[in-house]
Amino acid sequence: MTQRDHWQTVWTTKAPEAVSWHQDDPAASLALIRAAGLRRDAAIIDVGGGASVLVDRLVEAGFIHVAVLDISGAALQHTAERLGPLGDEVAWIESDVLSWRPVPGLFDLWHDRAVFHFLTDPAQQAAYVAVMRRALGPEAQVILGTFAPDGPERCSGLPVCRHDSASLSAMLGPDFRLEEELDEDHHTPGGMVQKFHWCRFRLD
Repeated sequence: MTQRDHWQTVWTTKAPEAVSWHQDDPAASLALIRAAGLRRDAAIIDVGGGASVLVDRLVEAGFIHVAVLDISGAALQHTAERLGPLGDEVAWIESDVLSWRPVPGLFDLWHDRAVFHFLTDPAQQAAYVAVMRRALGPEAQVILGTFAPDGPERCSGLPVCRHDSASLSAMLGPDFRLEEELDEDHHTPGGMVQKFHWCRFRLD
């Protein structure tokens, strides 16, 4: 089964509120985005946004250039239907991030909660960073949320690579300056606690 098939199956067989990564309130993401100090006309992309409500909160906050990328069209459909007319100006991008070809320098902020940690192969990690760099403009910022070193070793039946600020900094390279980091205890709909680590970087 391909990655696309896996996630299409997830989003066509489970309700968005039932998956372990669901959040009613993406508080960590929003706190880090506020700390980034973006203008309301900044271009933001939520990578692996799927059925997350983060895009709802960004649109409600007045951001006018928001994109959501996900490998699953079913996930994007959930979100587009939930937003209704509020999502008319959102750019919905159905693509595997590793094969996506963004417009160079388009985005001011790259947000990713729980995509990067599914990349366990160094070649995939390098390809991800290359796509990200192509997408970002000068002095852009990156927010990455991954399972922490003491977080789960698997998610959705797949292995993950857990990270801290040192490992993420090493993978992004010296052009990305660490601005902020925080830990999060994510409480799943099933009552479990998952340890996440978040980092916000700025491209020098």
